[in-house]
Amino acid sequence: MSTLAVGALYAASTLVAMFSGLPIAFALGTVALVFMMLFMPASALDTVTQNVYEEIASITLLSIPLFILKGAAIGKSRAGADLYAALHTWMHRVPGGMGIANVVACALFAAMAGSSPATCSAIGSTGIPQMRARGYSPGFAAGIIAAGGTLGILLPPSITMILFAIAAEQSLGRLFLAGVGPGILLVVLFCAYAAWNYRREFRAAQALAQQGGPGSEILRVENFTWAERARMLPRVLPFLVLLIGVMVALYGGYATPSETAGLGGILALLLVAVAYGAWRPSELRSILGSSIKESTMLMFIIGMSLLYTYVMSYLHISQAAAQWIIALQLSKWPLVAVVLLFVIGLGFFLPPVSVILMTAPIILPPLKASGFDLVWFGVLMTITMELGLIHPPVGLNIFVIKNVAPDIPLKDLVYGILPFVGLIIAALVLICLVPAIATWLPNAVFGTQ
Repeated sequence: MSTLAVGALYAASTLVAMFSGLPIAFALGTVALVFMMLFMPASALDTVTQNVYEEIASITLLSIPLFILKGAAIGKSRAGADLYAALHTWMHRVPGGMGIANVVACALFAAMAGSSPATCSAIGSTGIPQMRARGYSPGFAAGIIAAGGTLGILLPPSITMILFAIAAEQSLGRLFLAGVGPGILLVVLFCAYAAWNYRREFRAAQALAQQGGPGSEILRVENFTWAERARMLPRVLPFLVLLIGVMVALYGGYATPSETAGLGGILALLLVAVAYGAWRPSELRSILGSSIKESTMLMFIIGMSLLYTYVMSYLHISQAAAQWIIALQLSKWPLVAVVLLFVIGLGFFLPPVSVILMTAPIILPPLKASGFDLVWFGVLMTITMELGLIHPPVGLNIFVIKNVAPDIPLKDLVYGILPFVGLIIAALVLICLVPAIATWLPNAVFGTQ
């Protein structure tokens, strides 16, 4: 059987396994094992356990469960709600300030948690009800949180970037810094849209009220005294200490990414224990249980994805796909466009972790041969995968928001998210036109490559 036929059968089998309802890790592992039995020597099956263990026994991958622990400590305590409340108190007078506060809260939480689902869950559980209580339409409120949650895979520490750094053999520190500029760009775009759409909904509510229609909570104006604002400031201080401590340790050269992850986990546990009294066994059980559950699921996906890519490489599927892309003889930018469209297509069905581990052997060689900076491309790929987090049919953040606010119709949720999809695409175009948005900071800190 030709490589093309094997590759087509491999892809078709993967889709069948995915749509059968199997968990992603078991779907990938099942396909890999079946093709090992059919097309590889029998002795290869004896090395499955060893191969998977060797791939995931990485000191860099150790940082993933530790960053998840940090996110769980904040998300499973009152810390996330307090951060949101403090931001709202200071920004409520800004048009769309409630939405802007939630975007900023998502960005800050993402910078501490490194997880999109954790960000959506922690901020959305408080932010969505608060926005809806003040007249924000359900879809708009949900869209703000779902889009803000995507920053969890872009702003450092990012689990997705950790995996890309391993796959592309790039500096994790450079990759983390490269995500800062684009992350700020997306925050600005999200906040600008939140302010603009709030004004639009506010004018619509005014017109409805003037016509004698039912009133809207969006017309209600809240006021906080300076004393109330001052009382909220201490609630933000622990987060700043945690964020600054982790960043100084990582970028100051005092700790490796894995050690920084451990430091972040310890600081987060101390924060919730001292500031929020979350030291009792029942509260710690919730934090540790959530961390173990998410880490185990993620490591299973990573291990099976690596086995899947190993089989793909052994059968020369990835090499043939790379050669086909090169054979198209595309110039540099059409090549990037084709690759990103390929990633978007996979992102509709697979989470970012699987997309990176499955596509890296295929897309990185032709990109490297074309002279692209892989750190810059890593940022582009991460932003592209953000689309998959908020776009059907998989859209992991959509399911998280649906769990947080089950009464919001799926149609309203999708319509509320679509404008943010457009903003993410606009950010991709801007970073392609001005690569320095991503490359300036790592070059300034580490020097040009």
